[in-house]
Amino acid sequence: MNTVDYYQMLRLSAPEAIVTVTMLVVLAADLTVLRGKSLAARFNFGALLSVLGCASAACLALHRHVEANLCDGMLVVNPSVDFIKVALLALTIFTVLISTPAKFTEHVGEYLSLVLLGTIALLFLVSAEDLLMIFLALEFASLSLYILTAFNKRNSKSAEAALKYLLFGGMSAAFLLFGFSLLYGMAGSTNLGDIAKAIAGKGLDPLLIAALVMTVIGFGFKVAAVPFHLWAPDAYEGAPTPSAAFIGSGSKVASFFILAKILTLAFAGTEGSAVWHGYVAGWTPVIAIIAALSMVIGNLTAIVQSSVKRLLAYSAIAHAGYMLLGVLGNTPPSHTALMFYVITYGATTIGAFGVVFLVEQATGSDALHNFKGLSKRAPGLALCLMIFLLSLGGIPPLAGFTGKFFLFSAAVLAEKDLGLLWLVILAIAMSAVSFYYYLRVLKAAYVEDAAEDAPAIRVPLLSFLALALLALLVILLGCAPGLLTQYL
Repeated sequence: MNTVDYYQMLRLSAPEAIVTVTMLVVLAADLTVLRGKSLAARFNFGALLSVLGCASAACLALHRHVEANLCDGMLVVNPSVDFIKVALLALTIFTVLISTPAKFTEHVGEYLSLVLLGTIALLFLVSAEDLLMIFLALEFASLSLYILTAFNKRNSKSAEAALKYLLFGGMSAAFLLFGFSLLYGMAGSTNLGDIAKAIAGKGLDPLLIAALVMTVIGFGFKVAAVPFHLWAPDAYEGAPTPSAAFIGSGSKVASFFILAKILTLAFAGTEGSAVWHGYVAGWTPVIAIIAALSMVIGNLTAIVQSSVKRLLAYSAIAHAGYMLLGVLGNTPPSHTALMFYVITYGATTIGAFGVVFLVEQATGSDALHNFKGLSKRAPGLALCLMIFLLSLGGIPPLAGFTGKFFLFSAAVLAEKDLGLLWLVILAIAMSAVSFYYYLRVLKAAYVEDAAEDAPAIRVPLLSFLALALLALLVILLGCAPGLLTQYL
């Protein structure tokens, strides 16, 4: 490869390079000039550097208008990919901001560096159209998330959650790599477009079925869809709350983006059909079954949770089922609806976990009873929590309602004779079920009184500003979704 190629590679991967430099600066600053400073000062300064670096990378990605395909799909750059990168960087910024009051670790530089490393991996993941690069970026991101899950060394649940996450993640990597190897064996190439050409017109032979099943299993673990969801509740509950927010937001955006890309590009022509009484073998009936199970089991299990973080974990499993409707639609409107829903869900999830984190810091637990009287103890925090939970439930005019409307409409119209209507009806019914457990949290916050010895909840200004901005975004994108869909 000549010098020009290296220069082009650096130019196209400039956002990732900026975040990499930021990560090194944050780590170096914490180990040198900030050594001996208070924990709050180190977190605030590290967060400032991280936000500046991510914002710079986001501005570059948003304002460049480049279309390129480097090394046969290893690095693909176009405006839509760049906007997904902007969304990932924005979610990282909010994750860093809600982390600033943290007391679960004294290794501030290492913690922030791992968040930035995970972001770099996700940026490369959404840029890839090559199986090898997809696998490397996915595992790079997963390694960062495993360590972030185990970062609270004072809590045994954190280590237990990380171990379960690691074991399930290793298993999913094995399935994914096996499926990718079968695809490579059939096509003689790791490029998604070349794979589609190689398998076109051959039908669903046993080797292709095995590759498809292995790939879906591998990504099923990554997006925490039933029956591959067992790691998620423990990981969400045991991980430091900001780490759980990052797992439930940024990684979800990138994973669904790349899952949709693989199924629609590499497996083009093997879709089959999941319409009612019109079943045809392919990947759509498999995804439809997983979506239905995720919506039902996720919502019904969330009802009985007493830990708000576990409740949000089972809620995330249910939302993975909704998101799979966007993959099922397999049309440009459904892909747009999927990305709108995933991005707004990511922002809402970070906000919800941010509120839980502040309550947990004050009371020592995320148990539901610790949220009693929140409207009187921290009115601003309770208002933000109400906006986030009602959006997750799909109440208008919030972003969650608009996202579900787009997603369900696109799924219904994707097939002639409204063939996916059965799945949309199930999704609407399960959304109604979700109101129950979201309202349980809001009932504790607004209706029930706190215990007399309940500790006061201190809300740091920086964290509250981040949560207020997220709540404003949820309202704004619900009322004016065009602000986001014009880029998708």
